[in-house]
Amino acid sequence: MIQLNQQLTWLFVMALPVACISWTVTHEEVFSEFTGWCKKCSGNSKSLLRKKLFYLFTCEYCFSHYVTILFLAITGFKLLLNDWRGYLVAGFSIVWIANCYMSIYAWLRTSLKKERTQTQIQEQELQEKQAEHKL
Repeated sequence: MIQLNQQLTWLFVMALPVACISWTVTHEEVFSEFTGWCKKCSGNSKSLLRKKLFYLFTCEYCFSHYVTILFLAITGFKLLLNDWRGYLVAGFSIVWIANCYMSIYAWLRTSLKKERTQTQIQEQELQEKQAEHKL
């Protein structure tokens, strides 16, 4: 079993690609047609299983669980315990940290967009004032 500091490094690093993949699939333009189709299928489906299956691709939190399972299968990473319980602890830990990363990313994007919009409004107001003074 690897040392705790190495396990924690793996945990925080492995959560990065999980967050990246989960966010990209569920939010970015490159997958917008796919996620739009999944939203429509989820909303219109009569079958609970089908509804949940399609919803999986529209929710970054839900999707991060499946991306985490894939990464655990590829890497064999276990956290704290060296048996099946280590996979369980690692899985939920990676999901939690990945979702923290995605929350921070969403907050940063929103803050930057708000700042950009405020700057554009201020520049437009300044241009209007300068135009008034020229008259």
